[in-house]
Amino acid sequence: MYSDSDLERAIAAGALTPEAAQALRDHVAARRATPAVDEEHFRLLTGFNDIFVAIAAIILLVAMSWIGASLRAADDWTGPSPYSGLFVAATAWGLAEFFTLRRRMALPSIVLLLAFVGGVFVAVAATAGLVVGESALNDNGSLAALLVAGSAAVAALSAWLHWLRFRVPITIAAGAASVVGVMLGTMAAAVGDTEALGDILLGFALLLGVGVFLFAMRWDSSDPRRETRRSDVAFWLHLLSAPLIVHPVFSLLGLTDGSATVLDAIVVLLVYVGLGLTALAIDRRALLVSALAYVLWALSDVLERFGAVELSFALTAFVIGSALLLLSAFWHVARRAVVTPLPAGLQSKLPVLDRTVTA
Repeated sequence: MYSDSDLERAIAAGALTPEAAQALRDHVAARRATPAVDEEHFRLLTGFNDIFVAIAAIILLVAMSWIGASLRAADDWTGPSPYSGLFVAATAWGLAEFFTLRRRMALPSIVLLLAFVGGVFVAVAATAGLVVGESALNDNGSLAALLVAGSAAVAALSAWLHWLRFRVPITIAAGAASVVGVMLGTMAAAVGDTEALGDILLGFALLLGVGVFLFAMRWDSSDPRRETRRSDVAFWLHLLSAPLIVHPVFSLLGLTDGSATVLDAIVVLLVYVGLGLTALAIDRRALLVSALAYVLWALSDVLERFGAVELSFALTAFVIGSALLLLSAFWHVARRAVVTPLPAGLQSKLPVLDRTVTA
C-alpha cells in the first residue's frame, strides 16, 4: 500500500510524473466511488510500524521524564523538575534525527514534535519558577501568567527551529499554539486577578482562533488541489483553530455552566449550521467535530425541556449522527451547492471542487 507521502517522494525523485500520480489518485477515488477531493488526506500513518515506533518512543520519553523528575533542582520546589522537560526534549530531538529526518515516519514524527515542544516548555517554565521562587508565584497571578507567556515564547522558538530542521507539518500548528499561549498569558498578566478575567480570556481566545483560522486558510489557498505538504500544515492549523473558535462561543452562551436557556440552545444549533456551511466551503471537517459535543448537549436540552426526558440524548444522537452520515455521504454535492454561488475571487482561494480543475 502506498501513501500520499510515498507518491510525493516518487515525484521528487523523478520516478513518477505529477500527472501519473494524480491519475493514480483519481483511479483509486473512482474505485471507491468517492471524489478524491472529498477524502481530505493528511499523513498520520504510513504503516503499522508507525504505531509500533510511536508506542516505543512514548515509553522511552516517559522513562526519560521519570528519570529527570527524580533529579530535584531544589528541596523546596514542588513543581516539575526542569531536568524532566530537558531530558524529554533532548531525547525527542535525537529520535527525530532518525525516525523523522531519515525514515520519514508520520505518527512518530508527530509524537516526537509534541514531546520536544512540550519538553522545552516544561523545562523553561520550571527553571523560571525556580529562579522566581514558588512563594512569589503563589501570591502573584500576574507573575505566573507572565512566566507561562515567556515559556510559551521559548516553546514557539523551539517549534520554529524544529520546522527548519525536520519540516513536520504539525510543527506550524504547535508553534501557533505556543504563540496563542504567549498572547493569553500576556493578556492574563495585564488584566490581573478580576472576576471578568475568564470572559476576557474567552473573548481574546476567540479572536486568536479567528487569526489562526485565517492563517490556516493562507496555507490552504496556496495548495487548492491539496497535493503538497502545505495542505497538511493547513489541516493541523484548522484543527487548532476549531476549539479556539468553538469553545469561547459556546462558553459565553452559558453552555459550560448550565445557565443556558432554550433560546441559547437554539442559537447553538444555528451557530452549528453556520459552522457546517463554513466547513463545506473550506472542505475541512474540524469545525464540525470540535462543536459536536456542544450541539449534542444543546439539542438534548431542547428535547428534554419539551418532555422527552428519558430519550433526549438518544434522540439527539440519532438526529445528529444521521445528519452527519448523510452529510458525509453527499459531501461533494453539498459542497458544490455552497461553493458555486460564491464570487469567483473567493472560489479561487478555496479548495477545488473537482480534481479535473486546473489549479
